[in-house]
Amino acid sequence: MVAQTPQQRKANERFAKQESAKRGKGKILAKPKQTSRSPVSTGWLVILAFVVCGGFFLEFLGIIPKLWSAIVASFSRLML
Repeated sequence: MVAQTPQQRKANERFAKQESAKRGKGKILAKPKQTSRSPVSTGWLVILAFVVCGGFFLEFLGIIPKLWSAIVASFSRLML
């Protein structure tokens, strides 16, 4: 048996609808689409984001006091 192409499938569905309308039967229901799931779980994504962004975040937290002290020192020099 050879697999149908999407064009053949659509044509077959149209034909089936026309034939069922001739016979007075109800509409043919289409198959529900399958939802695709990520191969990587949410937990692993969180761990990966922490590893990638966590180092940057911790470095940024270490720089903030140095920046603050530099801003305060330059501001105090301007006031003198």
